[in-house]
Amino acid sequence: MAAQQTVPLKDFRNIGIIAHIDAGKTTTTEGILYRTGINHKIGEVRGADGDSATTDWMAQEKERGITITSAAVTCFWKGHKINIIDTPGHIDFTAEVERSLRVLDGAVTVFDGKMGVEAQSETVWRQANKYGVPRLCFINKINQTGGDFYKSLQSIHNRLSKNAFPIHLPIGFEKDINGVVDLIEMKSYTYSDYTDKELVEGDIPADMADKAANARSLLVENAVEADDDLMMRFLEEGESSISNDELKAALRKRVLAGDFYLVSGGDGRGVIVEKLLDIMTDYLPSPLDVDSIWGKNPKTGDEIERKPSDDQPMTALAFKIATDPFVGTLTFARVYSGVLKTGSYVLNTTTGDKERVGRIVRMHADKREEIDHVAAGDIAAVVGLKNTTTGNTLCDVAHPVALESIEFPDPPVSIAVEPKSKADQEKMGIALQRLSGEDPTFRVHTDDETGQTIMSGMGELHLDILIDRMKREFKVEANIGEPQVAFRETIKATTEIQGKHAKQSGGRGQYGDVWIRLEPNETGAGFEFADEIKGGVVPQEYRPAVEKGIRETLDGGVIAGYPVVDVKATLYDGSYHDVDSSELAFSLAGSLAAREGVKKAKPVLLEPVMRVEVTTPEEFMGDIIGDLNARRGRIEAMEDLMGGAKLIKAFVPLASMFGYTNDIRSMSQGRAASTMEIAQYEEVPPNVAQEIIEKRNA
Repeated sequence: MAAQQTVPLKDFRNIGIIAHIDAGKTTTTEGILYRTGINHKIGEVRGADGDSATTDWMAQEKERGITITSAAVTCFWKGHKINIIDTPGHIDFTAEVERSLRVLDGAVTVFDGKMGVEAQSETVWRQANKYGVPRLCFINKINQTGGDFYKSLQSIHNRLSKNAFPIHLPIGFEKDINGVVDLIEMKSYTYSDYTDKELVEGDIPADMADKAANARSLLVENAVEADDDLMMRFLEEGESSISNDELKAALRKRVLAGDFYLVSGGDGRGVIVEKLLDIMTDYLPSPLDVDSIWGKNPKTGDEIERKPSDDQPMTALAFKIATDPFVGTLTFARVYSGVLKTGSYVLNTTTGDKERVGRIVRMHADKREEIDHVAAGDIAAVVGLKNTTTGNTLCDVAHPVALESIEFPDPPVSIAVEPKSKADQEKMGIALQRLSGEDPTFRVHTDDETGQTIMSGMGELHLDILIDRMKREFKVEANIGEPQVAFRETIKATTEIQGKHAKQSGGRGQYGDVWIRLEPNETGAGFEFADEIKGGVVPQEYRPAVEKGIRETLDGGVIAGYPVVDVKATLYDGSYHDVDSSELAFSLAGSLAAREGVKKAKPVLLEPVMRVEVTTPEEFMGDIIGDLNARRGRIEAMEDLMGGAKLIKAFVPLASMFGYTNDIRSMSQGRAASTMEIAQYEEVPPNVAQEIIEKRNA
């Protein structure tokens, strides 16, 4: 623990490993942990318990050979402390990438050297762009048959950014690769096989001298753009006038700007990872390089700045909740300013609750190391917080501040789940509550009409994993229904409608009368309520009740029982009774107006449409395109990939995509692969909508 405390903040690195599934993120993380002395051997992604990868510790991860939850580990390299989060590559677990990137300062994007840029590579790249995270590129597996550093680099240029430049060039090709040329030092670093304990420094091979010189010139030419003085000297005196230290400083400045990417490559298990560690510590940001974080005063809304310093008031963001069988709920937090201490009280400004920090642990995947505080710029897990969830701000009680939360997409796939026995019923309730607390893209609700418990998630694999966890971790046996699509309803026309609720049954009656204008809202804008009452024809105290009645009706659906979205409702007229009017009466009037108004405003059904990408050998392309068309898909583009493969991009309704993973394997003899993520909601064709409505109403 002493070593941890003595690392200055400028030498901290909070880094995410992001990539497409199977590109080698977890293996590269294993290589890093081995080379930094944290592990004594390199774990296997599909290894048995004793040999499994450190960050793939869940039973489901070991069996499937994929990362499901992001795992945090800490290591040290040449005086630097590196917090690493290994994130999932499968699109169903994209929320894990999203919340990790929200709190990290830098990232390493790993690419499969046999495939280059793949579908999920683009997704994680977009997510990193969204949060402005500076990153490096590591082209993995170039030592395997079909691995090609230069073709992979070209695919990065074609599909992600032209601003990606090698800082290392591989020596050799495929299985004969045995090192790299360092373009800063213009030296070679070689090894006899990847298990070597150290790299051997030497001269650049003669057959690579010209290639290395050209690549370095390109690197220098683009680096000097970071500094006007360097640029002038470069133009006047040439490349030799720029020292190595000046070049490194200029490259770092460019990388930190977030739109310039240094590229390395090799075997993620091998000794070459040491060169990757060097560029991670040299070029990725420390917490001091990142701008101050800004939040708001929860009472006044004023902007508040928090700087990355231990002397500032404590401010942290909870970015992940995990259930640990031994210590209970773990809340992963990034401390942006101040010091978070055990035994202290913190304010959760999102909920308004005060929480006591019971214990603080540094996580090493599923292992824990107890510590007494977390300083500014660091990441750790807190034990004992009761009402804190993902995206909540924790801060000093005397200095409240609310940071921007983390937004997650609504889950598009649902299944019904029923406990097999009465004993399972109570256990299932606890399991679902815990799992939904951990995962912000997993939602649970009870269907009012059927009484069934409905689980919603990002895809079939996501829900499959959750059901498996429910069975293993919580010992719950359950019956599972067929997957269902999260349809929505909306309107296409504007209508004005009266909603009047008047009842007289002796004594005090009920009276509420409103006129509502319903009109389509912008896509994605949701529900909006506007008040245009003039002269008090509907008293102020009843207007919130009108909004409540409209909102509840729209949430419950009108034509098929699915939530009505993207509607603006304007209350513009009405009347009331001095004695008989009440909040309930106006709520019912608003509800009646909403129900009748939607029916008259050209209601339509909306369905989630998925962005689907299929990678396939050319001989199966015709069958796959024909099948996508039969699923109501729209083919958007077709591209050539490395190794003679083809990429098909399409938009396909989710309702047609259940079981697609198995179908595509059958069509292609197991050689094609697909990914999909929700793109947008689109109108369901009338003939299909009619079937859905009839089935739902039946």
